[in-house]
Amino acid sequence: MELSSYQDGDDLSEQTDYSRPADSDFRFIPMLRQPLYAVALAVLLLYPAGCATVRELAGMKNRNLALSSPASGAVADSPVRQTESHIVEPAGDVVLASVDEPAAAENIPIPVDVPSPVASATSTSGNVALEDVIGSVYTNYPMLQAAFFSRNIAVGENVSAQGQFDLKLKAETQNGPVGFYQTYRHSVGFSQPTWNGGEVFGGYRVGRGAFQPWYQERQTNDGGEFKAGASVPLLRNRTIDERRSEIFRSQWGVQMAEPDIQAQLIGFVQEASYAYWDWVAEARKYEIARRILVLAEERTGRIRRQVEEGFLDPPELTDNLRLVADRRAKLADARRKFRQKAIKLSQYYRDASGNPIVPTEDQLPEFPQPGAQTLGSVDVDIQVALANRPELAFLDFKREQLEVDYATADNDLLPNLDAMVVGSQDMGLPTSKKGDKSPFELEVGLFADVPLQRRKAQGKLTAIEGKMAQLNAKRRLTADKIAIDVQQAYIALEMAMQRVEETGKAVKLANDLATREARNEELGLSDMLKVALREQYAIESAEKEVDALLQFYQARADYRAALAQDHQ
Repeated sequence: MELSSYQDGDDLSEQTDYSRPADSDFRFIPMLRQPLYAVALAVLLLYPAGCATVRELAGMKNRNLALSSPASGAVADSPVRQTESHIVEPAGDVVLASVDEPAAAENIPIPVDVPSPVASATSTSGNVALEDVIGSVYTNYPMLQAAFFSRNIAVGENVSAQGQFDLKLKAETQNGPVGFYQTYRHSVGFSQPTWNGGEVFGGYRVGRGAFQPWYQERQTNDGGEFKAGASVPLLRNRTIDERRSEIFRSQWGVQMAEPDIQAQLIGFVQEASYAYWDWVAEARKYEIARRILVLAEERTGRIRRQVEEGFLDPPELTDNLRLVADRRAKLADARRKFRQKAIKLSQYYRDASGNPIVPTEDQLPEFPQPGAQTLGSVDVDIQVALANRPELAFLDFKREQLEVDYATADNDLLPNLDAMVVGSQDMGLPTSKKGDKSPFELEVGLFADVPLQRRKAQGKLTAIEGKMAQLNAKRRLTADKIAIDVQQAYIALEMAMQRVEETGKAVKLANDLATREARNEELGLSDMLKVALREQYAIESAEKEVDALLQFYQARADYRAALAQDHQ
């Protein structure tokens, strides 16, 4: 029950500060006159024991459902060791070198790339590694830093909700210096809402002058009047009310900020991984274009000498020069794509100050061969994903908020039945011969009201029950989607591994054919048309291998995101 603070010396029946609400239809206020200690005893009886302070509010509904926030280093408890390959320069007439197999293939369980989120801005070798990019996302990515401020927003809303229990101080002065009745009234008081839905209030007032006969209660003794009291709900608002429900909702809002941040982090890491492997793949294609151009340019001098000596027809030289020009154009286009991917990667790869870093060709890592992989159990991984994915945690916290709303609506079905006690004592010399202001006064009252139909509360309950049913259905669908995400990522990773193996074989065969054709051309057993076709096949095979590797590492990024391996 809301009660205003002390204002003047009207008796309980005429004071808006301590009276029942305006719409109350029932009131019973017996008047008692007891010693001063009686009011203190009554206040202690009605005042709720252990009134919660603002700091205690946070513990009232804590069900330990908050997401665990492990230390950032814990994300990489067992970092994956991979044997990275290196690109070998072609020897002799080798057209294109496939990405080498690792010296010793390891059986690595999936998921495999779980880098430390606190990796340094650059790797120790000077090359930019995936761990460096992901570490930069964790520490310096602006959008992730913006997501962290959702915590501040949620905490601020919670503090604002707790402000409804702030101690309120009120003061006023009302003066009538002109007229037949000249009066001067001053008062100051406080009001403190309590955790059980009640209120403790008190104040001091002074009334001076000649008051109207019908307002004699506004006059006080010379020393003024002290007044104190308390109110407490007996039915409605006893266990929960709008003030407490808003605090509970805001507390769950604080909890909901964590899965929202984690969901954004997972997305940012996935995007950064895609950008990184796109950059590495384009660099590999640029290297392929450069090497195939070098082969054509090295052939130009030999063919020119053979034409000058009459061993070859001039069209052979013209055809090779055309091939050189065409490959130079493709090299320029490959370099454009490579540099564009480097610029895109700088969106996620940043220095300690948060400034984008555009990696150079000198920082380019080798494109590692996946090697032997051992896929884990998809059923186990689904259970891991269901336990880790932030979407489910967010929906669980949302349900807690709806439960708070349901309890509040259920509380509205109860009738208002509030108890109140008020005591007052005038001080100093009496202002009238009757001395009617001097004795201690105690007022005790009960206030009751209830809407007979209660449609408002019943309508709220029906609406909240519908929202809960919707949320349950949405949670089931979300769990099904998570299982599908894991299965799809699992299949994509498995198929990508097979594709990498097959395209690697194709590259070796295409390189062998191109080498043989180039040797035959030197011996006069072939021509430039056949050589160009064989080299074109080798180029296409090498680019397909790069695409297969890109698909594999992107599938690993998808699997990492499906299992929600990133935590902040």
